[in-house]
Amino acid sequence: MRAEVIGALRPRAGGRYADGTLGLGGHAAAILAASSPTGFVWGCDRDGAAVEAAKRRLAEFAGRWEIRQGNFAELADWVPHGSCDGVLLDLGVNSSQLDEAGRGFSFQQDGPLDMRLDRRQRLTAAELVHQASAEELAKIFWELGGERDARRLARAIVQTRQTRRFETTRQLAELVEHWAPRRGRKTHPATKVFQALRLAVNDEMGSLEAGLAGAVKLLRPGARLVVLTFHSLEDGIVKSFGRERSRDYTFSGDVDVPELRRPCRPELVLVTRKAIHPGAEEVAANPRCRSAQLRVMEKA
Repeated sequence: MRAEVIGALRPRAGGRYADGTLGLGGHAAAILAASSPTGFVWGCDRDGAAVEAAKRRLAEFAGRWEIRQGNFAELADWVPHGSCDGVLLDLGVNSSQLDEAGRGFSFQQDGPLDMRLDRRQRLTAAELVHQASAEELAKIFWELGGERDARRLARAIVQTRQTRRFETTRQLAELVEHWAPRRGRKTHPATKVFQALRLAVNDEMGSLEAGLAGAVKLLRPGARLVVLTFHSLEDGIVKSFGRERSRDYTFSGDVDVPELRRPCRPELVLVTRKAIHPGAEEVAANPRCRSAQLRVMEKA
């Protein structure tokens, strides 16, 4: 959805932008091209290999970007507050990470049960599978993956790990398929388990909540926050964040009681009330984008 992202960000010459999820640098390159000759991009990615690939891709725009390896949740720690005309967060993993067996994100190819976005961190999917209790694993599978067989699969993992370690993606995928057979399902039975483990290993939901709050600090008035999500958990967090920050009132406690509301100035304006989805042609060309949802907010 590159065209939609660039259309939402509205890059211009002299503009300052932040790309919190650089990936291979495709969006950053498009922003820099659209904001030539003087636009600037601050960028980061948790994946060191992606950072190096992005630097090579952006070499033609030398002097117009600053890139670091790190979590977008920490952007507000080093990018000047109130300096950005737009912030982009393109969530999830990129195709190169999914296709590289050694990263352990996918069960389509056998590889180490890793799933770390940042290889400098210690916790891997294998360590999580062996350290967490059955209750903790079931909670991860259900809350982060929506896996209906969460409890049964968690118990099976805990029982099996007493006699052998889960070291590879194939080992885990085969166990899931044994205890939760496909039975006519289009997707592999391990799909939700792998998604849940990846989100948990990288604390992606926690990073998203912190990253959204930090992104607002970076925006100038009238600047835009553009967020591209790929599953309902992410989109739900972004949608709730936008609603909360665009309200013209606040309240104490967990329950919104109309009589107890206090007026306040909204931080954001919702540019898109509903998420923007990829077109049929783009989905046909790239099936992985079929679940993409784009939301756009503007600093009030």
